[in-house]
Amino acid sequence: MSALAFTVLALVLVGPVPVLLAEASWPMRAPRAAIVLWQSIAVAAVLSTFSAGLSIAALLLVPGPDSRPTTDVGQQIATLGLTGWSCSVLMLALTVLVGVRLGLAVVAVAVATRRRRARHRMVVDLLSEHPGDLDRVRVLDRAEPLAYCLPGMRSRVVLSRGTLAALDEPELAAILRHERAHLRARHDLVLEAFVIAHTAFPRFVRSGSALGAVRLLVELLADDAAVRAAGRNPLARALVTCACGPTPAGAMAAGGTSTVVRVRRLAGPPNSLPIALAAYCAAAVILVIPTLAVAIPWLTELQRLWS
Repeated sequence: MSALAFTVLALVLVGPVPVLLAEASWPMRAPRAAIVLWQSIAVAAVLSTFSAGLSIAALLLVPGPDSRPTTDVGQQIATLGLTGWSCSVLMLALTVLVGVRLGLAVVAVAVATRRRRARHRMVVDLLSEHPGDLDRVRVLDRAEPLAYCLPGMRSRVVLSRGTLAALDEPELAAILRHERAHLRARHDLVLEAFVIAHTAFPRFVRSGSALGAVRLLVELLADDAAVRAAGRNPLARALVTCACGPTPAGAMAAGGTSTVVRVRRLAGPPNSLPIALAAYCAAAVILVIPTLAVAIPWLTELQRLWS
């Protein structure tokens, strides 16, 4: 029953729950709390997956004649039945697959992302100019307005001459604050964690809703930082100006396909503290329940074996 419960919980957390949360409108008024909730769902899904695998492994390692775990397939089938044994082996294999894919995804995503950024940073440093009055800002000789940042240890904010020509001083301050908010809060690491989790789970159980929703939410957090620095109207005008600018791989751009949604949000009501508190409470519940469900039985078993 533990293995079944953990399996069902994991499937719910990687399938229907992300779809429902991505379609909700309240995260627009509490983006930070919504990101915490998304993170708790992702962690709980991974914990539930491995908990299901551990529970199934405990079923397969049935006690032998000497009361020690055994891998005798015949005895396992006799104890669990052929159907139960087949389902247990299948779910254990799926758990191992997720674990292997998770480890590979951590390495692959981290290495590929940093290589792309390093290559693009080198090209930007060669082709751009550094204005003396703007720290860590590079200006490309392009007429098209664009604004993006390259996160990392050697971070950069990249603008074009078209951006400097099209934006007035408050709008430029808003767009710079937006990009620097990404760099200061390391939003790239938040997105990277969700890319890794999305890659780890097989396609037939995972949902792409989480990745798209979190990408929008980190942009909303940067927008909020820009609003505090320059106001709503300058940020809205700056976002519209840079909306069609390209977004290089590994970078985080001010414009993009979410510009219309973000500009509409700037004209709407402010962030809601009650909604944020409710989201934080939901995140705590979602994260604590699977953790306790994993920890308590296994600590009890370890204590029994030790004694």
